Amino acid sequence: MGRIVLVTGGARCGKSAFAEEYAKTMHEEVAYIATAQGKDEEMKKRIEKHRARRAAMHWQTIEAPFEAEKAIAICSAPIIVFDCLTLYLSNLLGQEQMQALSPEEREEKILESFLYLGEAASGRTGETIFVTNEVGAGIVPENALAREYRDLSGLVNQQMAKMAHSVYLMAAGLPLQLK
Repeated sequence: MGRIVLVTGGARCGKSAFAEEYAKTMHEEVAYIATAQGKDEEMKKRIEKHRARRAAMHWQTIEAPFEAEKAIAICSAPIIVFDCLTLYLSNLLGQEQMQALSPEEREEKILESFLYLGEAASGRTGETIFVTNEVGAGIVPENALAREYRDLSGLVNQQMAKMAHSVYLMAAGLPLQLK
């Protein structure tokens, strides 16, 4: 049975760097599942910065903005870094077929998708390190979609934390082990 580690925290707090360092200490063979999509120049620059940081590690990179549970299930690397759950949520939520559903139906589908993700990680041998963001600690967003995203992020994080063997909260580049 695979182990799940969840690394959470706010924006730019060192989550990805911590997850990558954690993975390096576990094994030299690591797969990196990237969920970001370079739809604009700013996002392309962020993706390139992450790639540059990983370049020296010679890790296998798997781009999986959708159906990431399949990428996890077939990955043979002993360690997976999955970066990140909240970008993956954004990808799923933005799909046309998802927007055609009611908010209640979307919540059900989203939580089901993340359950499959966690089950795929639990069903493999090795360790999967999921990176996620805490997005609900600020002000209430002004529009319905942003509030739905915030709420779903919190629900997804709770669901994944329950499945995780270890949970780390990052703050100012420092890890605090919660579980």
